[in-house]
Amino acid sequence: MSDYDDQNVFARILRGEIPSHTVFEDDGFVVIMDAMPQAPGHCLVIPKAPSRNLLDADDAVLAKAIALVKKVARAAKTAFAADGINIMQYNEPAAGQTVFHLHFHIIPRHADVPLKPHTGQMAPAAELAASAGKLKAALEAL
Repeated sequence: MSDYDDQNVFARILRGEIPSHTVFEDDGFVVIMDAMPQAPGHCLVIPKAPSRNLLDADDAVLAKAIALVKKVARAAKTAFAADGINIMQYNEPAAGQTVFHLHFHIIPRHADVPLKPHTGQMAPAAELAASAGKLKAALEAL
């Protein structure tokens, strides 16, 4: 755990230092909209427990995380009328990890529609808020 940086963007979001579009929160997790979505409805499941990634995460946190990922994925598929769902999780720079706090990407997918590239540009707040509302309603309906 010595490599965990408590100034990473997700740690700062969890402390309320950076705003986010929250879909769900409990004692152990927060679900937020990805600020740079690769598709409509792209969200993140973030454990509150500090860990750099899956490789150093507590097994009990991982067990709860995957159950929540499944639930959010089902809600996202419904909310965004998706044909499928990508679930992505990166570990270390060589694998594409850029934020060193464990998190899971849930991305609704539509047949023959490619993912948008990460451009470094944040989506408009109104778009993220609308997506958060749709996903929250679908999650509450499960």
